[in-house]
Amino acid sequence: MKKQSDLFEKKGETSFRKEAPLAERLRPKTLEEFVGQDHLLGQGKVLRQAIESDHIPSMILWGPPGSGKTTLAMLIASVTRAKFIAFSAVLSGVKEIKEVIHEAEEEWKYQKRRTILFVDEIHRFNKAQQDAFLPHVERGTIILIGATTENPSFEVISPLLSRAKVFTLRPLTEGEIEVLLRRALNDPERGLGRFFADMDEEVIKRVCRLANGDARMGLNTLEMMVLTTPPDQEGIRHITLQNLEEVLQRKTFLYDKSGEEHYNLISAFHKSLRGSDPDAALYWLGRMLEAGEDPLYIARRMIRFASEDVGNADPQALQVSVAAMEAFHFIGLPEGNLALAQTAVYLATAPKSNAIYKAFQAVQQDVRELENQPVPLHLRNPVTSLMKNLGYGKDYKYPHDYPDHFVEEAYLPENLKGRTYYQPTEQGFEKEIKKRLEFWRSKKGKSHRIEP
Repeated sequence: MKKQSDLFEKKGETSFRKEAPLAERLRPKTLEEFVGQDHLLGQGKVLRQAIESDHIPSMILWGPPGSGKTTLAMLIASVTRAKFIAFSAVLSGVKEIKEVIHEAEEEWKYQKRRTILFVDEIHRFNKAQQDAFLPHVERGTIILIGATTENPSFEVISPLLSRAKVFTLRPLTEGEIEVLLRRALNDPERGLGRFFADMDEEVIKRVCRLANGDARMGLNTLEMMVLTTPPDQEGIRHITLQNLEEVLQRKTFLYDKSGEEHYNLISAFHKSLRGSDPDAALYWLGRMLEAGEDPLYIARRMIRFASEDVGNADPQALQVSVAAMEAFHFIGLPEGNLALAQTAVYLATAPKSNAIYKAFQAVQQDVRELENQPVPLHLRNPVTSLMKNLGYGKDYKYPHDYPDHFVEEAYLPENLKGRTYYQPTEQGFEKEIKKRLEFWRSKKGKSHRIEP
């Protein structure tokens, strides 16, 4: 079990070994050095105020790998007056928990000093292990800080959640990761400044993109490139895309999320889905993911496709697409990519219809170009007696009072009377919808109210 002395050399200064990985050496010493999570640590934000005022609540730090959970816990330790003890849920059990609690009780009894217990990967503790914390968090014997990549709602027991504040950390943006990379390149003491690396701008941008919000991944990639690139006669290490590909052991793709290739690939993906080619759809999906495209952007495009190109030919397509987005939110990378692949194949092999798309386009055109007449009186709801006296709801025909729950009625404004927007096809479920519409149209002029 790691004690405070294992983590820190002296108060307020994060220790590191010279041989430690770059991500470890570069951990910030102050809140001002911390990059990202401005929604939690920006000036005036609740967590920052709690840290600076040394009023630390028990908390769960929930976020993806490389978002700064452990770094934040270590920063809290460096500025708080409390004793700090850290251990991993992977290596520790109830026995270690009891030892920590005893140590915390002794610390308070003799030193009147609180103890912060940092538990990395707290989701790996079972219910009994998590239960062991409850009375001590309740009494204030310890201030618990748990870190997890999993949704606390599912992985942390409810009694513990009710006693801790959950702070959600976000993946770092490409710009924030770039700040860290440049800091590493320029810092001769903790970073890589002493290696005199000259890196192409495109390489830095590519590393930021490939890191996919994970600062540790970006820094590890940077360190490997610098250390494995030999210096020239002047001692300069010139790092190119070829060096990046050698480190990654795979090809890096020409891709700019705001450039032409971004639109080319998503266009090829969309057209492959529309053309009912699951193999091509999977290929273009793989190309985008491998190049670092935001998976949730692809998920949003598939949701759009489900309505635009499948529509009511297969109403489940929209449900499947939304479920894929939720699945990715839940499990993240890389496992979530399989949900996207499954949905791409489903959409590619689904019956196709753009009838909804065409119908709504026609509606939008009429709304923009024609007079927007008032809602017909018989369709208005007579909420008050005045409305009723003005004719609101008069002569409205209630469909459930008629055979087959249908009655001929005018639902469009007078200037659009008889307009037909939706023309279902013979594809998939729309064939059934078409039959229903034809049946209802055949009953027009023949409906008679069912007497009670």
